[in-house]
Amino acid sequence: MYRFLLSRQWVIVTLVGLVLIPVMIKLGYWQLHRHEHKVAQNQLIASSLAARPVPVTELTAVGRELPRHDMWRTVTATGTYDTAHEVVVRQRTAADEQSIGYYVLTPLVLGNGDAVLVNRGWISAGNDLTKFPDVPAAPKGKVTVTGRMMADETTAVSGIKDTRGLPARQIMLINSKEQAKRVGRPMLGGYIEQTAPKQSGGTPELVPEPDHDSIGPHMAYAIQWWLFAAAVPVGWVVLVRRERRDRAAAAAKEAEGPQEDAQAGGQTADSAGSGETEAAGDAATPAPANP
Repeated sequence: MYRFLLSRQWVIVTLVGLVLIPVMIKLGYWQLHRHEHKVAQNQLIASSLAARPVPVTELTAVGRELPRHDMWRTVTATGTYDTAHEVVVRQRTAADEQSIGYYVLTPLVLGNGDAVLVNRGWISAGNDLTKFPDVPAAPKGKVTVTGRMMADETTAVSGIKDTRGLPARQIMLINSKEQAKRVGRPMLGGYIEQTAPKQSGGTPELVPEPDHDSIGPHMAYAIQWWLFAAAVPVGWVVLVRRERRDRAAAAAKEAEGPQEDAQAGGQTADSAGSGETEAAGDAATPAPANP
């Protein structure tokens, strides 16, 4: 009855289904883990933003990698800007998430001679990407900056390729170690994403705080993959039953064919016999005498 399952076509269909089920289950768990990571990150951002501001030196030091649990913490730093070593970071998005331009990155020299990088905000790229853009001047003299503490960017974490051979004073990644080599001054690990004071004239445009409310569609995608995995065996059973029904109907139709032919043959023979009998009867009947 189910011998057709041993055919090449059905063996392939069954094997494909057996492969798809664990793959879809694994994809569902991958989306679930992404959902859990997003939720945990939102909680970390919210708690960090709500924490009281602390001096930058409480969270980082020269050459130190910023721990993940200290990211987005509000810090303060007091010093003077080293505009001679100011650079711009290419391919960065404005608050509208559409306009592409630069981040302005300026070292802030602290009282002990160490420096910390400050992302002063976003500016438009302009028309000529081969030249250093017109950057609004940083405040002169001693200033106090407040901002979010951020970890150094790397290609592995950010996915941004550290392109070489860029125009002068243009970089792709914000990395304190690389800038320390360039500036020739001890540099605190990580950098400050400035939130205050606001820039005069509104430029550079301060980077908005990261979104920590939305959780994305990852949980929905996980459920979707698991439903697909459950649908595979159900679909396989439906196809098998349909194939069995179609084969049974075809076999029944084939069996009816010879019976109909036999019945038709019998009817033909009966008709022929009746005709012969009638002919014999006609022959046996005497012709009437002529008067």
